[in-house]
Amino acid sequence: MKNDFLNSTYVGWMEQGPESNIVISSRVRLARNLQNMPFPQRMDEKSGLELINLIKKAWQTDEKSILKDLNWFSFDELSDLDRTILMEKHLISPGHAQSDKSYNGLLANQDGSISIMINEEDHLRIQCLLPGLQVQECLQNANEIDDILEQHLDIAFDEQRGYLTSCPTNVGTGMRASVMLHLPAIAITGQLNQLGHHINQLGMIVRGIYGEGSEATGNFFQLSNQITLGQMEQDIGSNLVAMTRQIVQQEQILRDNLNRHMRIQMEDRVGRAYGVLTNARMITSNEALTHLSDLRLGVDLGIIEDISLSALNELMVAIRPAHLQKRAGNQMDPLGRDVNRAKVIKEILQSGQNPVQTADE
Repeated sequence: MKNDFLNSTYVGWMEQGPESNIVISSRVRLARNLQNMPFPQRMDEKSGLELINLIKKAWQTDEKSILKDLNWFSFDELSDLDRTILMEKHLISPGHAQSDKSYNGLLANQDGSISIMINEEDHLRIQCLLPGLQVQECLQNANEIDDILEQHLDIAFDEQRGYLTSCPTNVGTGMRASVMLHLPAIAITGQLNQLGHHINQLGMIVRGIYGEGSEATGNFFQLSNQITLGQMEQDIGSNLVAMTRQIVQQEQILRDNLNRHMRIQMEDRVGRAYGVLTNARMITSNEALTHLSDLRLGVDLGIIEDISLSALNELMVAIRPAHLQKRAGNQMDPLGRDVNRAKVIKEILQSGQNPVQTADE
């Protein structure tokens, strides 16, 4: 099962969910630490392995809970490539992927909807990842796992401050909720800066596709809460959902306007994107994501047929460097990846019959 998990490009969040034409996925992450244990940054081999044993015991003890469906991945047994694959699937952070320590690891179910990062920035980072706008459902699942683990582990908690975390910005609930958004219409109409300013004023933040420190490429953005202290978990989730619905409404209105008043220009834009993606001999990751963004918009506007949003979601992961090399079975330099990426995109997109349809046709 582990090999299938690492060899496949599929993850559950790629499926269709509520508002999935704009909201690709929802995520809730809970940061937790064990009492009387050094934070991961201050751990040595002895304390790290002690922590691993405690977590493994908790995982293996509760055979009747959803924990039994999780697989254990020890980072010292995974290659650099495999850890990067987990990151490209959004199951671990970029920083976590860079570690090969024996006391770093991951617990994850087969579709990736539930995962627990071990010794990333905190001892435990419980994550639920679902397709579309399902923040409250993610929170419910994450809380269920949190409750089970608290029955077996002594979690660091302060009556006044809440859950104690390695980074002070996570103290309190220890919760980060986020949604992955595709906002081409807002970008095309030049309203991104205005939207970003409004979001920051409400205590939220917009990041790139892989979270903190990553670039916003292809009009894909991650919206998340900034405040974890002084708010209830349900309130954080509700505020994020409310803000997301406002953004979805704005994006949908702009898409409708583009479709109504600039249909030919949109057909041309989407057709050019499809032309590049199916004819390029080499293509970079950023250029591919930019054209896939236009293709995704074309699906929603009815310009593209016979290509599903789920397939495009999976393609976004399949073209990442580690997945390309895993698929090819060998290491590649940047040029080799660009050439191979173009082949993979062409192969997947041309498997359907004439997906680009214009009004004249």
